[in-house]
Amino acid sequence: MAGVCETGNRISSADGKRGELEGVEVEGRMSRWLLLWRRVSAFPAVRQRAVRGLSPKAVCKVTRYLRYWSACELRLRFFERGAGETEKDAGEESKEFEGARAGTGRLELGGLGASAANANPTQGDLSKDVAIANPPEDSVADLAFSPQSEHLAVASWDKKVRIYEIDGNGNSQGTAFFEFEGPVLNCAWSKDGSKVFGASADKTARMLDLGAGQTQPGQAVQVAAHDQPIRCCETIVVNGNQMLVTGGWDKMIKYWDLRSPTPAGQIEAKERIYTMDVRNDMLVVGSADRWVHVINVNQPGQFYKIMQSPLKWQTRVISIFSPEPNGFAIGSIEGRCAIQYVEDKDQTGNFSFKCHRQQATNDRNLSNVFAVNAISFHPQHGTFSTAGSDGTFHFWDKDAKHRLKGYPEVGGSIVATDFNRGGNIFAYAVGYDWSKGYQGNNAQYPNKVMLHPVMPDECKPRPKVGKR
Repeated sequence: MAGVCETGNRISSADGKRGELEGVEVEGRMSRWLLLWRRVSAFPAVRQRAVRGLSPKAVCKVTRYLRYWSACELRLRFFERGAGETEKDAGEESKEFEGARAGTGRLELGGLGASAANANPTQGDLSKDVAIANPPEDSVADLAFSPQSEHLAVASWDKKVRIYEIDGNGNSQGTAFFEFEGPVLNCAWSKDGSKVFGASADKTARMLDLGAGQTQPGQAVQVAAHDQPIRCCETIVVNGNQMLVTGGWDKMIKYWDLRSPTPAGQIEAKERIYTMDVRNDMLVVGSADRWVHVINVNQPGQFYKIMQSPLKWQTRVISIFSPEPNGFAIGSIEGRCAIQYVEDKDQTGNFSFKCHRQQATNDRNLSNVFAVNAISFHPQHGTFSTAGSDGTFHFWDKDAKHRLKGYPEVGGSIVATDFNRGGNIFAYAVGYDWSKGYQGNNAQYPNKVMLHPVMPDECKPRPKVGKR
């Protein structure tokens, strides 16, 4: 899928004046130091001489204006790279911070070019990533870490849910699995980590009770059923009772007491359900036609709020903020992610940004656009990851409106991600996501689950810097 790059967005400063960096129009009065920077910014050699020729006092003045007009990150990267920066790099960085400066709800957080990877401190390292032993035989549909231990559940199109135990060195060992009659589209853990659930295209959801010593496929029991394939499952606690909630392509959201074969309650969504997430008392369900349903699990029989996605194309994934669940991130097939708060009083914090796009090689005005397949929030820091059909993942700070790290392509589409309970392991699954139809699938396409060790600086939010 290809779309025309969005250009010409204006930058608004806090006092209403407009500035320019790398091609954005200037409106209003500007200082002579900013004008100097603008004139030489496109030519690295000239810029190097210009900065070298200034007095220390003048350099300080220039850097203060850079901080005010373009954000301190751009200034820091310029002095780190010096004359080695290319015009393309400068233009891409301008896009990255464009929305953050504008404060208009649209954030351009595009990734940097590969030519600047070695000099770019936001370029992540995949060299220490470890593959899980004995992965599924077909594409992975979902990943879920246990909330209580270092166990990873993997749902796959090969009709199985597998459970792996991960040790401190990233080594993995399969400990249990259970089967369905159709592809498994989603998986989840009970809050106490004793039970694993899977939701399948065979219209059922099943449970394996690890706490009771069940590890064999024949020991799994059916706990839910729909009239159409079940796309999502999550566990909730209602009035102290653990329950399973399922969402299917029959538009139904059903609540299940695990002791009963019939649903304890149900509610109909506006369309077929594509994605679901739960955290504390908030349940958010995304459906076809871009509908988003918010439910308070203490009142599961009614919708707290119904809205349409702020994005213009089909919803792929929804993930609730962590650790404070006062909103959610939503990703779509258009290579965009939106940050959406639930309460009306917080709506000024909503914004969206472009991600998982690549500039076309034959036309700089065109971008190849990839679906955002997965979004996962770090359990402690509140930062989050996005992963897409372009085979890359990125870590973001929504409060600072900043990309923390971007990682190289992994050789195939990333279809699912999750952080472990401590936030020091990031699991991502590589496999075909059918974004290019049956023609794009072949026997050589990679199919694996990788464990990325999260370094201390990778997911920590940026320190807050007050305005001078």
